[in-house]
Amino acid sequence: MSEFSDLAKQAMMQPLEAMLETRSRKNSLHIGIPKETSYQENRIALTPLSVALLVNNGHKVCIEAGAGVAANFLDSHYSEQGAHIVYDKKEVYQSDLIIKIGPPTMEEVNMMKHGQVLFSTLQTSTLKVELLEAMMKKRVTALSYEYLRDEGCSLSVVRAMSEIVGATSILIAAEYLSNVFEGKGLMLGGVTGVPPTEIVILGAGTVGEYAARTAIALGAEVKVFDSSIYRLRRLQNNIGSRVFTSVIQPIVLHKAITTCDVVIGAIRATNGRSPCIVSEDTVSKMKPNSVIIDVSIDQGGCFETSRVTNHTYPVFRKYDVIHYCVPNIASRVSRTATYALTNIFTPILIDIGEMGGIMNVIWDKPGVRNAIYLYQGQLTNKDLAERFNMQPKDLDLLIISNR
Repeated sequence: MSEFSDLAKQAMMQPLEAMLETRSRKNSLHIGIPKETSYQENRIALTPLSVALLVNNGHKVCIEAGAGVAANFLDSHYSEQGAHIVYDKKEVYQSDLIIKIGPPTMEEVNMMKHGQVLFSTLQTSTLKVELLEAMMKKRVTALSYEYLRDEGCSLSVVRAMSEIVGATSILIAAEYLSNVFEGKGLMLGGVTGVPPTEIVILGAGTVGEYAARTAIALGAEVKVFDSSIYRLRRLQNNIGSRVFTSVIQPIVLHKAITTCDVVIGAIRATNGRSPCIVSEDTVSKMKPNSVIIDVSIDQGGCFETSRVTNHTYPVFRKYDVIHYCVPNIASRVSRTATYALTNIFTPILIDIGEMGGIMNVIWDKPGVRNAIYLYQGQLTNKDLAERFNMQPKDLDLLIISNR
């Protein structure tokens, strides 16, 4: 199989007359945007101006009524730009391509038509095999945002949301330090003659970097901990100023956390649960009214005292420490997040129309190809196949066999 795969990849690099012919034919896409059903999901995949761009390129966009309200985009904003507003979700699912934020539910899969294209998140940790099999039976081609890469090979959607979450986590901490939320009554950062707020950030990835940027800009004293010297060095270089950095050593970490005002937990796991590195004993010794923002809560959290909260009831107190453990922080700033997402999705949709279909885009764009986990009902993602004990198909071979 590996020899055939290598041959397929070599073939993909060869100029084909058929490919040039196919690319010259433009497709008119019928794009459907349903209203999100995931709990407290306030984002929408496309803004009205992106819809206008798609309509001007000859595509039809069908949006379920009220789909953009949570991000402060009204139905009239979309209809003015040429979108077709419908009140029946089933009508949206008559489109050739569905683009949404949350993962599909079984009810939504049942509404899908055979051979449909789906753009959405996947959330492998909560995915059930029954839902995957139902999509396979309908020969769906599905793309997961978690695996989508840009020209620089970085995970474009994951990075964009991480930048937003990192900056927003510091602004949330600033709120809960104030008297309004029964905090310490501190201004994050401090002023002349007043010692700056101390912030500890666990994790030197994208979330940690943007949390550090925002905290430094506000004048806070920042300490960053990570298990990787490489990530700590990269954070220093990206920020462009010296920050306190340290590998995760229990004694140093314990001292930093018990004396600080805010701790941001941003340690991610590649697979499975995020490492729980802050014990209940350490939390119990933190200063009263200190703030914990556990960004990693969607992967289990990195504080022993963390438990999932939501946007309606975002915090709880334990040992007189304020815990903020909302999994979907980006939905708190849904309009900004929507703009960030539409900047990624719109060029892909334009390419699908310009290049004559999604198969040619997958062929031509390795970053999009990397995000495909179902191709015409065939499972192509190795991680999913391993999790559900299935045999994955080689996407390169599937594309070649259909050309």
